[in-house]
Amino acid sequence: MKLIQVINPNTNKDVTKFINQIANKFKSNYINISVVSPNIGGVTSIEGNFDGTIASIGILDQIKNGKLQGAHGHVIACFGDPGLLASREIAIGPVIGMAEAAMHVATLIATRFSIITTLPRTVMIIRHLLQQYGFTKYCAAIHNINFSVLELTKNKEQAKEKIMKYCIESKNNDSVGAIILGCAAMSDLSSTLTKELELPIIDGISAAISIVESLIKLGFNTSKHGDLDFPSKKELSGIFKNFY
Repeated sequence: MKLIQVINPNTNKDVTKFINQIANKFKSNYINISVVSPNIGGVTSIEGNFDGTIASIGILDQIKNGKLQGAHGHVIACFGDPGLLASREIAIGPVIGMAEAAMHVATLIATRFSIITTLPRTVMIIRHLLQQYGFTKYCAAIHNINFSVLELTKNKEQAKEKIMKYCIESKNNDSVGAIILGCAAMSDLSSTLTKELELPIIDGISAAISIVESLIKLGFNTSKHGDLDFPSKKELSGIFKNFY
């Protein structure tokens, strides 16, 4: 059996339980899933650059722990993909962010896609990710439902109605072949919405797990030739002392 570590970068226990349900629903039979969240503290939700920077420290700590536990790959279950490149530097196995995974999958099954996200401020963050990953020309629109991550977990029925509304509007008006759900807390709606709208509605967590599985099967780890080589050894202090 191969072990994939799925990291919830926030400290919300309800979100971690939710991610655990999603991750185990879509994994293959030869895969074990370990869903974790930061042990060293952090933020209860990630909705901005400050949140993402704080969360990155907890992610790096869990990547280190995952290596010690024999994890063959890692998934960052936050649509901002916080700490992704730094995680790849200290990891051995592949590390996949859910946003990057969802965007790759969308372009494999459609020529254009839209994204449904949480708050207005996250629209700009997603635009930066699209540019960084080279997917800007494939994204027709980014819609926000003006719900925070915590509101998504507390008001699920109302959130579902809003997400459905924006998915329908996107299907009818954006000229797209697929829609990406831009938050881990939306992931459970992917299958239902795909059937109801007869359009691929992509969840980044299951997409990322599937990509990690494929890379493991192919025998590929994170390349250590170039910028993703292990960090240069130097003295670290404080809470960072044992991060290598």
